[in-house]
Amino acid sequence: MQELTGDASEGEDWAWIRLGVEDQLIRQATGGGPGAAELCRSLEGLSLLEAAACGGAPLMLDALHVALGPAVAADSSPDRLVVAMSGGVDSAVALHHGRDAGHAPIGVTLRLWVDPAAPDHDRACCSPRAARAARALCHSLAIPHVTLDLRERFRKRIVAPFIDGYARGETPNPCVRCNGLFRFDELAQFASRLGAARLATGHYARIVRRNGRLLVARAHDVERDQSYMLARLPPWVLSLLWFPLGEQTKGETRAQARALGLEAAERRSSQEACFLGGSDYRDFLARHGLKPADGPVLDADGRELGRHGGFWRFTAGQRRGLALGGTRMPLYVVETDASTNTLTVGPRTALGRTRVRVDPGELYAPVERADVALRYGSPAVASRILPEVGGFSVELDEPVFGVARGQVAVVYEEDAVVGAGLISDAR
Repeated sequence: MQELTGDASEGEDWAWIRLGVEDQLIRQATGGGPGAAELCRSLEGLSLLEAAACGGAPLMLDALHVALGPAVAADSSPDRLVVAMSGGVDSAVALHHGRDAGHAPIGVTLRLWVDPAAPDHDRACCSPRAARAARALCHSLAIPHVTLDLRERFRKRIVAPFIDGYARGETPNPCVRCNGLFRFDELAQFASRLGAARLATGHYARIVRRNGRLLVARAHDVERDQSYMLARLPPWVLSLLWFPLGEQTKGETRAQARALGLEAAERRSSQEACFLGGSDYRDFLARHGLKPADGPVLDADGRELGRHGGFWRFTAGQRRGLALGGTRMPLYVVETDASTNTLTVGPRTALGRTRVRVDPGELYAPVERADVALRYGSPAVASRILPEVGGFSVELDEPVFGVARGQVAVVYEEDAVVGAGLISDAR
């Protein structure tokens, strides 16, 4: 018999549970904490997936889901749909879309990060509060919900490279890395373990087929489009994915949530990297190992114009925070040098770049001319695309200002993403 254990704490309260499991069936359940006896009695004889739909005291359910997450599995079912749940309005409405389309949904929430020192750590993606909100919605609809604790893997694969990138003088985009190299891989593996035919999320994007190949494409709502953030999704995942909100606007989503009486209807959407917890990225980096260090601010001729408190606090195109007085024109960060802790500044014209090297990078379809976005939220620029070993180069039809190493270049042919990768050089 397999033994599964889980525990959870909140303030001075603590809950624990121990399950004896055989062939995915719970034969024994013991535990301690508020509501432990009632929950344990209700679990005996259930499958792990059925247990994921059980209600109870919130702290006991937290402990139960710690135990269930690594072990729950099920045989394949053509109707089963895994829905990634963040606790927000988008994933809540996506869940309803899935149910209304005739699927048998299972909600899953990823626990990715906890930073008690953050000013608002409950804003971190999939915080304990968010996981409980997602679970409560699923349970109100008699839908199983599973929480996967991926905090250590997330720290190693997303947060640590984010910090290391800034330490090298880059400006990384952790959200593109997370979606393309971590989050969806974990979700797809979980969907496979649950025997689900499809995986749905609340992202504003679409999937299109071009020349026999599936590609991520821009959403109908251009203001909320998240295709840039999803640009590095591996092609093998796309055959599993469904974006129910890709054809509607955010306003329509909130209206649907209100009509359904969802608590999440008015919940604000996060516009920051999920692990920052309401803090500026510079404060986050300082909390996690990057130290302030006095260094020079130089002009293009090497003359010192001032001092700064650490190269990693600045990125190409930045003006705020330079504190340079007495200059005749506005000056911007043109380059950062990690090896010497130096900033080089210049007028806006010095920021213009017309050739960008993308390495590592990948072109998902043959393309010679396309539009390229070099930063999230920036307009895509018509360009010539040159395939190269390890990636590709982009020759821009017009200069782009503030191109930063470590950011992501996303190549669009009409509305479809046909390539993406990291900016390694710009001239």
